[in-house]
Amino acid sequence: MLRRAANARPLIVQQRILTPRTKTSFTRLAQTMAHLSSTTTPNGTSDDNPKATHTLRSLPKSNVFTSNLPADPAFSTPSVSHSAPRQSLGPRMVKEALYTYVRPETTADPELLCVSKRALRDLGLAEEEAKSDEFKEVVAGNKIITWDESNPDQGVYPWSQCYGGYQFGQWAGQLGDGRAISLFETTSSSTGVRYEVQLKGAGRTPYSRFADGRAVLRSSIREFVVSEYLNALGIPTTRALALTLCKGSKVRRETLEPGAIVTRFAQSWVRFGTFDLPRMRGDRTLLRKLADYTAENIYGGWDKLPSKLPFGDVKDTHYRSKTGVSKERIEGEGVDEENRYVRLYRAIIRNNARTVAAWQAYGFMNGVLNTDNTSILGLSIDFGPFAFLDAFDPMYTPNHDDHMLRYSYRNQPTIIWWNLVRLGEALGELLGAGSTVDDDIFVTQGVQKDAEDAVVARAESIISRCGDEYRAVFLAEYTRLMTARLGLRTHKASDFEDLFSEFLDVLEKYELDFHHGFRRLSAFTLADLETEQSRRDAAGRFFRSGDAPRQEDESRERIAKWLENWSWRVVEDWGDDKDAERQAAMRAVNPNFVPRSWILDELIKRVEKQGEREILDKVMDMALSPFEESWGWDEAEEERFCGDVPKHRGLLQCSCSS
Repeated sequence: MLRRAANARPLIVQQRILTPRTKTSFTRLAQTMAHLSSTTTPNGTSDDNPKATHTLRSLPKSNVFTSNLPADPAFSTPSVSHSAPRQSLGPRMVKEALYTYVRPETTADPELLCVSKRALRDLGLAEEEAKSDEFKEVVAGNKIITWDESNPDQGVYPWSQCYGGYQFGQWAGQLGDGRAISLFETTSSSTGVRYEVQLKGAGRTPYSRFADGRAVLRSSIREFVVSEYLNALGIPTTRALALTLCKGSKVRRETLEPGAIVTRFAQSWVRFGTFDLPRMRGDRTLLRKLADYTAENIYGGWDKLPSKLPFGDVKDTHYRSKTGVSKERIEGEGVDEENRYVRLYRAIIRNNARTVAAWQAYGFMNGVLNTDNTSILGLSIDFGPFAFLDAFDPMYTPNHDDHMLRYSYRNQPTIIWWNLVRLGEALGELLGAGSTVDDDIFVTQGVQKDAEDAVVARAESIISRCGDEYRAVFLAEYTRLMTARLGLRTHKASDFEDLFSEFLDVLEKYELDFHHGFRRLSAFTLADLETEQSRRDAAGRFFRSGDAPRQEDESRERIAKWLENWSWRVVEDWGDDKDAERQAAMRAVNPNFVPRSWILDELIKRVEKQGEREILDKVMDMALSPFEESWGWDEAEEERFCGDVPKHRGLLQCSCSS
């Protein structure tokens, strides 16, 4: 947030930060992605957690967020909030605060529908804990186990966050956790990762606006499944622990629907919109406090942030950023001067670049990438009208209200950058202040008139340079993932055009399935592709069964040519005698099961309308282990869920309502 001293009018980092060169590069990036950048466990999860023995009550708990940031002054302590009538905690404007203490509303006749076994393990909870009455009461919002009214100065009291956001490119004002209430934080003993556990759909908060604070079952099922599925793919995401049906309540959306609560968790629920709101209100003090909290408690300390890049082309230097830079150190000089807040901005940019690269590589669309739905840690967050691609269509948007295709598959990398520019504007004063960022006059009064031009110029230069870094990190991660998905060990410059782009062009031209394309490629052996005729025969595997009309000579010839180029690269990387090893590597990164929209629609119908419960557990088994060939429950059903999309059920759209 750039602003003149005292009460002078605000200064904004101008749109010219996207210089013609930068604008062109991001336009080209969007176009490239229409035809398209060390494997980690970004969510801090562990495949082997022998210490998963806790109950909810015995989990170590903290409240770092509420201990370090200002509370709603109307309910400044847990005791004040707890003694207030529940209806008084409803919608209103909240200023100079980042959260309100608020308890969940009581849920009548709850039914625990499903629990993620992997989420239990990653939180350190024993599997049998999910069967306990206390667990069921806590995840239904009916019991607070972290705070005792008789000892109000101890323990952890629930809260909801205050934030704003740009929605579809327009400022929307105060938003906040309108139906989400955080219960406590807990730190995993096996990974050291701290998670904030919250309930979504547990009642009204000061941020509910005109809504009821509830969530419907259909959207809750969708979020429950996709959170854990993305984590299973290794894509940074918030998580889901439990799904509770609120049998005693009906929620009005387009019609009356059953309500539900998702118990979810994340390293942080802070979003870009958390910064947007104090920036738009001119609250410099709160904005700085939030930035400090983000660096120190979300990113783990100022010394954990990436340093200024060495001089040179960013595409060649982006990976040479280092950590260990002290809080006070200033890097560079003049307009290139970078303080600790620039390092924080760079960390946020890099995390979001890697996440959107993974979305593009795996065909995932959030559907509504507003700034309040964009994570400060680069997590996939707030799942509304999300979807995975079926037939490859880069212009597809799963949101039927997105008439301008703002949040289409093709546009996601550019929209995340648009959101990052808004964040850069919010941090603009801190970025542009350079070495004066800790001067008393700047801290208390902001930018002085005689320093305005220099501060604006520096902030704009920083954000522009960070745009180049965003693109470089994005393309590097996308390249890494696509290289692995295509079964290669190395990347050559020609692969982008000859393999990546051409493969996606083929999928788009012949309306072939994005996910099946990769998985079926995993099954090929080099012997299948030895001759021109064998390659033409192999090309037929990419089409739907019984889809002969589109398997013409031209399509088979083009696919066969691509298979020839691909097989040459496989031999270069693997040799000609390691089919089994290469196939195993490809199956480990190309999922067999994808929770497509048609599958989720059927799942919702069977759970909600037909009263089936077991099907939810079975689909979750597939979502948690999506690379398996089979899951051992119903071979025909498994094959159907992993097979061709039923006619007229592909590329579905849905609304934002949940």
